Amino acid sequence: MTRLPRPAARILLVDAAGRTLMFRFTPDDRPPFWCTPGGAVDPGETYERAARRELLEETGLDRDCGPQVARRQVAFRTIEGVEVEADERYFRVDVDSHDVTGDGHTPLEQRVMRSWRWFSREELARHDEPYFPTDLIDLLDATEPTHV
Repeated sequence: MTRLPRPAARILLVDAAGRTLMFRFTPDDRPPFWCTPGGAVDPGETYERAARRELLEETGLDRDCGPQVARRQVAFRTIEGVEVEADERYFRVDVDSHDVTGDGHTPLEQRVMRSWRWFSREELARHDEPYFPTDLIDLLDATEPTHV
């Protein structure tokens, strides 16, 4: 099977209580799952610019996401049903708190990404639905907070 390349910027958005923001996806063709904010890099866009754009579109928070803190290569099927080989770059953003707005969500996101919540590491460890990245707890433990 041929997979399309998909550069993507993902954000580890962490509040003062150490909780991480996750979005719940409910696609038509598979069980629900959770993901960190983020998405595909647009043509001509840098990973850093994509991270800032995705953070604003998905959470309503407009700020520089700082330096890349991790990189993952993963193969998966997108919500649109496209098989991809993703080059995901992760950025960590620490905030005191933030009330997420879905005002910038695309029509597809409005349909399949209708809920979100902040998870503690303990809640992630015992959560009964899949979440991505699967090593999120280790990734959070390994990254240093970025103060902005």
